Amino acid sequence: MDSSTAKSLLRFLRWPEQLKDTLRSAHTSEGRRESVAAHTWRLCLLALLLREEYSNIDFARLITICIVHDLGEALEGDVPAPQQMADEPNGTGKAERERRDLLALIEPLPGPLQEEITALWDEYEAASTPEAQLAKGLDKLETLLQHTEGDNPPDFDYAFNLDYGRKYTSQDPKLDALREVIDAETRRLAKE
Repeated sequence: MDSSTAKSLLRFLRWPEQLKDTLRSAHTSEGRRESVAAHTWRLCLLALLLREEYSNIDFARLITICIVHDLGEALEGDVPAPQQMADEPNGTGKAERERRDLLALIEPLPGPLQEEITALWDEYEAASTPEAQLAKGLDKLETLLQHTEGDNPPDFDYAFNLDYGRKYTSQDPKLDALREVIDAETRRLAKE
């Protein structure tokens, strides 16, 4: 690797570092708001745990999609799903903003890396491959799981979670089985 490429990679890596401090609406079990980086890490761990269940999936591609799926949030942050639905019922506003931010974020990278990351992000957003569909489903499940574990504020809307992301989890029997367990805990918490 030449010096110019090394500098470009390091310049790029300074932006995703923001994801360590970019907060989501979810709370940890100790009440601290979750970071985007923490969400992505556990999403990748969930994918790893299910790897044997999905022998038809290109695992390296799945993990790579999981890693890039929220990169665009490094610039303007995360928008919670209930707010997305209120602002843009079809959800396109968030996707357009994140894609624009992603393109700005990857600008220091060499062209082939820019193209690869953009293609992976687009693949995830469109859920156009089995890997992207699985990443979408796992992303929703990780979010729902965190909402059942977190020390959430008293006005937290657990009922919203019972439908959130269902189109990405209900078509896969394995994800649906995980969803059933998470939904049971969500219903219990909603009653409290």
